[in-house]
Amino acid sequence: MEYTKQLLYTKFERFWHWSQMLLVMLLTITGFEIHGSIHLFGFERSVRLHTASAWSFIGLALMSIFWMIVTKQYVNFIPTKNKLREQVLYYTSGIFKGMAHPTHKTMFNKLNPLQRLVYAGLLIVIFPVQIFTGLAYMYYHYPQNPLDISGLNIAAVLHTDGAFMVVAFVIIHVYMTTTGDTVSSNVKAMISGFEKEPQNNNETSSISE
Repeated sequence: MEYTKQLLYTKFERFWHWSQMLLVMLLTITGFEIHGSIHLFGFERSVRLHTASAWSFIGLALMSIFWMIVTKQYVNFIPTKNKLREQVLYYTSGIFKGMAHPTHKTMFNKLNPLQRLVYAGLLIVIFPVQIFTGLAYMYYHYPQNPLDISGLNIAAVLHTDGAFMVVAFVIIHVYMTTTGDTVSSNVKAMISGFEKEPQNNNETSSISE
């Protein structure tokens, strides 16, 4: 099978991806330290790092939303039923049998239908919940008594549950990066911006709306 090397991830996307990864890691580590689950930076430093990371994450999110609207890359995150069944079958059995991937990537078709559902959930539900509950938690108590959740039990529980969901996503996401043509091909693509795709399947395997 012949492959073609195509640019899939722009400089901003790569900056967005790795910056977001760093911020999510900082938010997760400092968040668990604030809750007393781990001890690394110290409580006060963790609070400051968590707050700074949260504001940076919000700023990055606003930049990415603007970029997606201007470049029309938001179409990559719109859920679709097209090839959804095939994608589920591929991940549950086909991938272990060496079957070909049912969908192929283009600039406006970077995510398969299952990925679109997951990312839509992150962008529409989990991240907004984390942002709003975090701000409520921060401004209702910080800096006087950050761990006193009296009157904000729901916000605190939702924020913690959301954090565990993000951790679960990161674990699955890291595993999925190893399912490309080689173990490191997906990571290399997010560094260079270029990815190899089957030349004769780009058109027929599109899942665009």
